[in-house]
Amino acid sequence: MDSATLSALSTRLDRLVAANRPGIAVLAPLIGAASLIGGALGYVPRWLAFNAVLLLLGTAMLRLPLVAAVLPELDRRALAALGALCGYTYLIEYVGVTSGWPYGAFSYGVELGPMVAGVPLALPLFFLPLVCNAYFLAVLLLGERAGTARYRLPATVAIVLLVDCVLDPGAVALGFWSYADGGVYYGVPLSNYAGWVLSGSVAVLALDVAFDHRALRARLDDCPFALDDLVSFVVLWGLVNLVYANWLPVLCTAALVCGLLATDRFDLAFARGSGGVDG
Repeated sequence: MDSATLSALSTRLDRLVAANRPGIAVLAPLIGAASLIGGALGYVPRWLAFNAVLLLLGTAMLRLPLVAAVLPELDRRALAALGALCGYTYLIEYVGVTSGWPYGAFSYGVELGPMVAGVPLALPLFFLPLVCNAYFLAVLLLGERAGTARYRLPATVAIVLLVDCVLDPGAVALGFWSYADGGVYYGVPLSNYAGWVLSGSVAVLALDVAFDHRALRARLDDCPFALDDLVSFVVLWGLVNLVYANWLPVLCTAALVCGLLATDRFDLAFARGSGGVDG
């Protein structure tokens, strides 16, 4: 794809996302949370609440702001690094499913689309955005210090870990997956978080290679919806953990919200439809 085509596509996607921010970042995850909780509690038919096609389509829609944010930064280096990261994502998940290392022995309880060797084919759609969101948030929160790798990389890994402290307990509560021996953290073993430190560190390094953080920072400053995917994450999984009285994950969600507030990315401006790239 030539630069002119990429620029035109990026502009159109920016406008589409900006015009639909409230629906994508707030309404959609609220509907998703209600459906998933209703399905887990028996108020919504499981075939509907946990339908693999609907789950994938819904997740893809929530990822649109993130895709729009990174699209202008996708050069050959970024595409190569992201391709390698997708391969690594499949590999580490396959090792985890078959050996129990590094996360702890677990199994999926909900079909997340087509599976290959026990690994969801759409796995990068679920994993990569979590790391990208953490990277974006770290870059914005650190300000000038984001220019130094010794601040940027550990901060991103810490946010990745915080994100999983929200995600895993909620997913276990809904039955998306479960750990063979349970765990002290709402059914999640501490080995899972050690595994996330390992896998997250590799993923963060790959992202750091993929993107010029200075150009990325400029794009983030110019893109008001760059963290809307993280907004939808805290809405959906924060509500799930709240319903199941997972109080520590709720506190972790609050910490993410504070981070979003500090970057002016979790306000009510877009709820009035005013948050657009063209003003």
